[in-house]
Amino acid sequence: MARNRQIIIYGISLAILIILLKWLEVRFIIIDNQLELYAGTIAVIFTGLGIWLTLKLRKPKIQTIVIEKEVFAINKNGFTTNQEEVRKLNISKRELEVLQLMAEGLSNQEIAARLFVSLNTIKTHSAQIFEKMEVKRRTQAIDMAKRLSIIP
Repeated sequence: MARNRQIIIYGISLAILIILLKWLEVRFIIIDNQLELYAGTIAVIFTGLGIWLTLKLRKPKIQTIVIEKEVFAINKNGFTTNQEEVRKLNISKRELEVLQLMAEGLSNQEIAARLFVSLNTIKTHSAQIFEKMEVKRRTQAIDMAKRLSIIP
């Protein structure tokens, strides 16, 4: 038992001595290389800050929302214009033509060229269509016209 005690004391004193020597070695390294350690510490801090900032900036700030909308499928071959809705909205034949060309995806300039009228005339027809259908955009007008079976 006495022998084991001496071995344990001897082992503990060697461990304390090694810890003391390592502490002194680290202390001298820190004193000798103080500028390099400060520069390295600052570099590590700014690297971490840059990574954190990049991760924050790359996250999207908008949330994607999926909206389901009912789409009406109409057979274009057997399509007939709903004349009652056309009369109810008081849409002229020329405005109906402009609306159909809008639905084909033509721009105002292309519609004017196809109908052999000025660009201002097409803009006037478009404004009248929007007013009669109580919409603000072409897409809204086309969507409403399709739902009312005015255009295919």
